[in-house]
Amino acid sequence: MATSSRRWTDGPLWSTLIAAGLAISGLFAAQFTTLPALLLDPALFTAPTETSIASRAILLILNFVGFALAGAVYLAVTGRGWAYVDLRMPTRREWGYVLAGVLGGIAFYVLVSVTVQLLSLPAAENQVSTYIGGDQTMVLVMIVIVFLFNAPAEEFLYRNIVQKRLYDAFSRLQAVAIASVIFGLIHFPVYAALSESLLATAVPVTVVVGGAAIFGYLYAKTDNLLVPIAAHAVFNGFQFGLLYLALEYDLETADPTSSLLVDVATAVAL
Repeated sequence: MATSSRRWTDGPLWSTLIAAGLAISGLFAAQFTTLPALLLDPALFTAPTETSIASRAILLILNFVGFALAGAVYLAVTGRGWAYVDLRMPTRREWGYVLAGVLGGIAFYVLVSVTVQLLSLPAAENQVSTYIGGDQTMVLVMIVIVFLFNAPAEEFLYRNIVQKRLYDAFSRLQAVAIASVIFGLIHFPVYAALSESLLATAVPVTVVVGGAAIFGYLYAKTDNLLVPIAAHAVFNGFQFGLLYLALEYDLETADPTSSLLVDVATAVAL
C-alpha cells in the first residue's frame, strides 16, 4: 500500500498538478502581500504611473515577496526546510553558464523581436510598463528591484520549488519544459487583460515560456539557484538599461535598428 501511495504522489499527473498549484499559489500570495501598498495608495489600481515612485516600487517589491512567501510556506508545510534550497557560490564553470544564459536570452529576444516585426504580429503590453510609463527614474529603480527581489524570488519559487518538484516524475529536460509552460500559462490572464486578441496575448506568453526555459535549463544543469538568479538579473537589467537609453534618447523615432532595440527593451518578462 505504501509503495502504491508513493507511486501516486510521485506520478506525472500528481507532480504536474502540485507544480501548477505551487505556481498559482505565488500569484495568490502576491495578491495578499501587495494589499498594504494598494490600501496606502489606491491610485495604484487605476493610474499607477501617476503615483509616486516610492509607491510603485513598494508595490512591485511586495509582489515578489509574495512569490518568496509561497515557496517558504511550501518548504515549511512539507518539512523540506531551507536545506532544500540549492544555494551556493557558483564555480568558474557555473559562471560560464550564467554568461551563456544571458547571451542566449539576448539572442532569443532579438530573434523574437525580429520575427514580430517581419510578420507584423500584435503583442500585448507588458504589465510592468504600466508602472513605468515614460519615467526614466522608475526604470533605474526597476533595475535595483530586479537584482534584489524579482530574480531571487521568481527563481526560488519557479525553479527551486516548482521545477524541482517535477523531478520526482520527469527527466530534467521534461521538468524544464513543463515548468516553463506553467510559468507561461500563469501569465496568460495578465496579458489577455492587456490585449485585444488571442494572438496579441500568445506572442508575449511565448516569449515568457522561452525565457523561463533558458533559466530553467541553467538550474537543471547546475543544481545551483544562484546561476539562474544571476542570469535572470543581468538579463533583465540589460533590458531595462536598453529601455532607459530608449527613453533618454527617444529611440522610438529613430531608425529601424534603434526601433528594434526599443522592442527588445520593452519585452521585459518579469
